[in-house]
Amino acid sequence: MSTAAAAVIASPAPSRLSPAGGGQHQHGTLTADRAAALLAGCASARRASELHAAALRAGVDRGKAVDFRLQRAYAASGRLDLAVALLRGAPDPTTVFYTSAIHAHSSRGLHPAALALLSDMLARGLLPTAHTLSASLPACNGGSLAVGRALHGYAVKLALSGDSYVATALLGMYARAGDAAAARALFDDMRPDPHVVSVTAMLTCYAKMGAVDDARSLFDALPDKDFICWNAMMDGYAQHGKPSEALRLFRRMLRSGVEPDEVSVVLALSAVAQLGMAESGKWLHSFIKNSNNNPRVRLNARVGTALIDMYCKCGCLEDAVAVFEGLISDDGKDTDIVAWNAMINGYAMHGQSRKALELFSQLQQAHQQGRLWPTDITFIGVLNACSHSGLVDEGRKLFESMEKEYGMEPKIEHYGCMVDLLGRAGLVAEAFDLVQSMEKKRMKPDAVMCVSLLAACRLHKNMELGQRIADYLVANGLANSGTYVLLSNIYAAAGNWQEVGRVRSMMKASGLQKEPGCSAVEIGRRVFEFVAGDTSHPRTEEIYAKLEEVMGVLVREHRHVPRTELVLHDLDEAAKEKVLAVHSEKLAVAFGLISTPPGTAIKIVKNLRACADCHAVMKLVSKVTGRRIVFRDRNRFHHFVDGDCSCGDYW
Repeated sequence: MSTAAAAVIASPAPSRLSPAGGGQHQHGTLTADRAAALLAGCASARRASELHAAALRAGVDRGKAVDFRLQRAYAASGRLDLAVALLRGAPDPTTVFYTSAIHAHSSRGLHPAALALLSDMLARGLLPTAHTLSASLPACNGGSLAVGRALHGYAVKLALSGDSYVATALLGMYARAGDAAAARALFDDMRPDPHVVSVTAMLTCYAKMGAVDDARSLFDALPDKDFICWNAMMDGYAQHGKPSEALRLFRRMLRSGVEPDEVSVVLALSAVAQLGMAESGKWLHSFIKNSNNNPRVRLNARVGTALIDMYCKCGCLEDAVAVFEGLISDDGKDTDIVAWNAMINGYAMHGQSRKALELFSQLQQAHQQGRLWPTDITFIGVLNACSHSGLVDEGRKLFESMEKEYGMEPKIEHYGCMVDLLGRAGLVAEAFDLVQSMEKKRMKPDAVMCVSLLAACRLHKNMELGQRIADYLVANGLANSGTYVLLSNIYAAAGNWQEVGRVRSMMKASGLQKEPGCSAVEIGRRVFEFVAGDTSHPRTEEIYAKLEEVMGVLVREHRHVPRTELVLHDLDEAAKEKVLAVHSEKLAVAFGLISTPPGTAIKIVKNLRACADCHAVMKLVSKVTGRRIVFRDRNRFHHFVDGDCSCGDYW
């Protein structure tokens, strides 16, 4: 053992292994075999240092077995610095020594250090074994893929690529890098009986790329699936716009007898949040609370945050608040900042801007006491809250405080929030100046920000600026379907149908298509979807009859006048009224009215922003029917109660 390595070991107090005055064990001399045996199951840094000191006194620390066990004991206890010090000081380290150190670093995510140890080992002329390669390959992530490819070649040269552990590690490396072709080639070589770890890695690769059908084929062909496999498949569906499939898979997982873990329930909650299915979310919450016999599922900060997010996105703000308050009051401790961010964003989403700012004030107090630290996501939440309620002065102060008080440089998302805030408030010129000021920060505005500014131009009828912004987007390749639709709408609102035709021709030439509006209403635990003018539902006649009945009441008794100026097509007034009457959210409301008992709340989710006419109609429907209508559009929630909306008509 080297002097440098010994020096890092603090001299412990005399113990029963190392009596004061010498290196004798109380039952005889401490031998190398005895020291190695005592170190075998040691995972405590203090215990390892005591045994190390005893071995030094007894003069048995230089044996390879003792040296190796000491390294493993220090690594197991988290003292990788001491393990590496011993490795560096060893006079003749073997491949086994290096493999152990590489695995200790790689398994803890210390990838550069693991690869540096591998490089050192190869420089000494030591040949890697299958265990060395399988420990090193997980460290070849991101920019280290070239190293991984080199190790693949090395494995082939040493005839180790056929080893099941090496092959699985190689497959996992390519899968994480998104190289499906290389991963699939390795996977096919493992047939007919690939290891479940290899199948999971291949599943993850396909899921990451969005090839969910290929992933599902693999999944279905696997006879014995553990919860990790189920999670990989659910994640693929949840991340690529198939939340219904993810939720169905979770239910099937439970029926199969496989117990979920924390990741499983978080994925299921994410799927429910995307669908906006409150009843399914409450069932999941109940499942989590009753999972007492499953040690892998606990209502901790991570699961609690997913519940808060789910309840907020399902329109159940009160339930989200209850979960949040339960988390922060648990044992009198503050919960994770992510949960605070979720709750602040939830308040913002529901138009409860003042409550969002009050919660942020509480967070500031916790920050001053050194208990919590706001993140960039926190400021996105509070700035969105200001935007949804037109709190311009508050938003400006918060934006400025990021650098002045918290040392955070605003990101493009924060600039986007400010542009949205100013644009909605009619300060379009100031919003445009803010976008131009980003050049000083070497930031380039993205399409989302520019479309937000373009929407403000349309809202406040600033056609000249809207044209300039649209030209910028088209010239810089940032135009999307929303860009063309908004510009077309600006011209249509001004009655300039020639320009409308030109913009629509440009959109057609670009190959872009307008995203169709779709509204979904939850009845029980089933979701029913409608598009404008939909006639596909079995109860279509009842739906349209109910809609006609309700609209008649609104026109006769409440003098509702259809907002035909919102129909951006060159049609006569009667035709425009017919177009407005069959918007998807109106059909969803009518279906909700005929499918639920009187007094039941109706919850609707739409993929696009609600138009002003539908907003006005839903306010009146809530009044004449006594129903509460919870409506989630692309931007936020609207709670319609007795003729009023929670947004205060500011959205």
